[in-house]
Amino acid sequence: MRFAFTDDQQMLRDTVRDVLQRECAPEVVRAVWEGRPEAAASVWATLAETGVIGMTAPQDAGGMAMSELDWILPFEEIGYAALPGPLVETIAVGMPLLDAVGTDAQKTQWLEAAATGHAKIVVAFEDQAIVPYAASADVLIAERGGVAYCLPMSEVSAVPERSVDRARQLARITFEESEAHRMRSDVEGHALLSLAKERATLATAAQLVGLSRRMLDMAVQYAKDREQFGKPIGAQQAVKHRLANALIQQEFARPMVYRAGWSLATNQATAEVDVSLAKIYAGEAATFVVKQALQVHGAIGYTIECDLHMWMKRAWALAATRGDSAFHRERVGRHVL
Repeated sequence: MRFAFTDDQQMLRDTVRDVLQRECAPEVVRAVWEGRPEAAASVWATLAETGVIGMTAPQDAGGMAMSELDWILPFEEIGYAALPGPLVETIAVGMPLLDAVGTDAQKTQWLEAAATGHAKIVVAFEDQAIVPYAASADVLIAERGGVAYCLPMSEVSAVPERSVDRARQLARITFEESEAHRMRSDVEGHALLSLAKERATLATAAQLVGLSRRMLDMAVQYAKDREQFGKPIGAQQAVKHRLANALIQQEFARPMVYRAGWSLATNQATAEVDVSLAKIYAGEAATFVVKQALQVHGAIGYTIECDLHMWMKRAWALAATRGDSAFHRERVGRHVL
């Protein structure tokens, strides 16, 4: 059995990494933080041109029909760059769900547009009223009463809400449940919506792994550059221990996320447990790395002027998204018992 990513999967990761290194510098994230979401528009356009945005769409809609195992590495890079935007919602959740549950008219209107980067999708599962990136989206897929609806954002009321991560704009949504926007009822809607939730959780966990790696890189670089008493602070044994422990936490989380991606892509019976374990390990690793990176940076790490601050807030937000550690530990417990 091969326990490694294919050359094509690694090439896709490298493509996403190169694009984000060129076009999603911390200045871009900061601009979105400061209320200029258009600053990230060119990044989205470039990812669409390279096929990344449409990688989960079917081939007849201009996509590449990729599985969860294919997009794990790109989402890790997206987390590393802290790229703002509904990438999880559009790529990992929205397009596969639209392809599986959408009517012919809904797919004609939205699927190819999303695959080519011209339409952004946000998703609201049952009882989810606050939706990230709703203000910048074009279409909403929402679950209400076990029924899925697909409607343009022009017919949705979206009231802005404060977010700990200013680059991850939130909105409280309301809409009228109409038969005109109802998605297909002749498919296993409940099972497909449940699968969509697993994909959302997995993609979030992958982003957390990328965030952990970036924050650790920031801390290591700061430890090399910051000097006290004529020596870099990284020469101190206590600082080295913090960084080493952060690396260990990150390295334990990564294979859990990769395993969950394989389980979903191959329809394993343990997929739900594997996804929960991935979210637990990735979320706890990210919050641990935050603490260590803050200790290395000192007081400056708490300031908005420090780039670490933006990655730290994204990590906190995503660690609580799609179920925190307590939620997923309980879910694992239900499966075990």
